[in-house]
Amino acid sequence: MADRLTLQVRNVRPSATLAIHELSDALIKEGRKVYRLGLGQSPFPVPPSVVQALRDHAHEKDYLPVRGLPALREAIADHVLRNTGVNYSPGLVQTGPGSKELIFLTQLILDVEVLLPSPSWVSYQPQAKLAGRELSWLATRRADYWNLRPEVLEAHCVKGPKRPRLLILNYPNNPTGATLDEAALIELAAVARAHGVLVISDEIYGLVDHEGTHATLSKYYHEGTIVSTGISKWCGAGGWRLGALLFPEELRWLADAMAVTASETFSSVSAPIQYAGTVAYQGGPEIDEYLRHSRRIMRALGRSCASALAGCGLVVNRPRGGFYLFPSATPLTEGLKTRGIETSEALCNQLLADTGVALLPGSVFGRPPDELTFRLSYVDFDGHAALQGSMATAADLDEDFLKTYCPRVVDAMAAMVAWFPKLAQ
Repeated sequence: MADRLTLQVRNVRPSATLAIHELSDALIKEGRKVYRLGLGQSPFPVPPSVVQALRDHAHEKDYLPVRGLPALREAIADHVLRNTGVNYSPGLVQTGPGSKELIFLTQLILDVEVLLPSPSWVSYQPQAKLAGRELSWLATRRADYWNLRPEVLEAHCVKGPKRPRLLILNYPNNPTGATLDEAALIELAAVARAHGVLVISDEIYGLVDHEGTHATLSKYYHEGTIVSTGISKWCGAGGWRLGALLFPEELRWLADAMAVTASETFSSVSAPIQYAGTVAYQGGPEIDEYLRHSRRIMRALGRSCASALAGCGLVVNRPRGGFYLFPSATPLTEGLKTRGIETSEALCNQLLADTGVALLPGSVFGRPPDELTFRLSYVDFDGHAALQGSMATAADLDEDFLKTYCPRVVDAMAAMVAWFPKLAQ
């Protein structure tokens, strides 16, 4: 049979984030000590009220509406209004088994050129390939915190002013930890509107903005912006697989097409998860406190990691959201080259072999293979214990706190700080 079958999809590798997670598991089972800084999974537990809601609705077994449970869609719309001031109709909210699936289906439905800032999350590019879409990378610079500049978007759009385009914009950003402030969003909105660029504003890390000041592009380009959200990052529920897209009235036709496509693919999200997700999105004092302390921990830990790596010769920007750093070992290029390390993949492979620190190379995020960048996800710690520790003190979270509650991340930084200077000499 195999000789009569051909693959419709070729040259698509498994997700790099999931691959490093599985590799780390395998190495640990072999008895290796591994610092798991590869997979971007929230270290914090799902809030107790949300867990209880899942228990309470474990008996729910029926298919729910394709767009999602009405109460859940209303809670998501209220959540976005409460946190960004932008109003969406619950009827134009589409839920799905993770925002990842919904972003892929959007690319599948639309005949568009997909635009991605470089670097971007590992799955956007393979999704465009799976959907058969043309993809264009948009240049960014470390000096701009790897953020997309409006003049870069403008320069690309004028090359083919009538081409339909979809820009996927993620902030706070995976892999860089950077975010976009209101001034930057206003400038990007003006360019997108002028050229009719449809935007998926992937705000999955919006509530993990370290200062709690996340702004949304849809406030300035509402008619052309689809907001993506989910409970994986701010609610610690990645494995629960619940995401959503919010469409403006002007894109009702696309929301309707999405619902049709969903009905023929995943049908609906697991019923118990939808009921629990409703409680998560409704929020309340417990979840507000949970978010305040999780941001507080990530802010302190991110700054500590950035400072440590800068001290050993790497170039790294201080993170502003999420739980990522995107350092560059470019200043150490010549020394690394003499050790046979000339690509970001070789760098990460050697670092894992020598120190047990698992990272992802910049090349899987759309950066040149010979650029010595990598993503570090500082999440290898007990999030429950850290939350309890943060709630027990009003003092700033200092290095002693991090050593007590985030020891594996602190030890991983120490291993890297010792490794880089030796290998780059």
